[in-house]
Amino acid sequence: DRIFSTAIYFLLEQENFSAFHKIKSDECWHFYAGQSLEVYVIQHNGKLEIIKLGNDISNGEIFQYTVPAECWFASRPALHSSFCFVGCTVSPGFDFADFELAKADELKALYPEHAATIKSLCRQ
Repeated sequence: DRIFSTAIYFLLEQENFSAFHKIKSDECWHFYAGQSLEVYVIQHNGKLEIIKLGNDISNGEIFQYTVPAECWFASRPALHSSFCFVGCTVSPGFDFADFELAKADELKALYPEHAATIKSLCRQ
């Protein structure tokens, strides 16, 4: 038995970040309030994409983005953002059994071209 879908919301302040991790399902990110959030996604082909969530459409920001299943991703407030209030929706519902937190050295070995970004967005 598994919950069909889960949704969370949380606040990220300038000095904090969500470390690189991956899950087994697509994860849809939603922007609610504050300033822009950068979502760093290492796509299946190894390309690093930086998605800007926010409400400044003229600056390339978008209100929602879906991270593909099994992609490594992290997020942090953009450089001049004091805080970001965002949410994430996962279906089937989030389960910690499907969650893997990245170890910087292992992720850098897989994607050496992104070493600086990985180092700045990993906790271990």
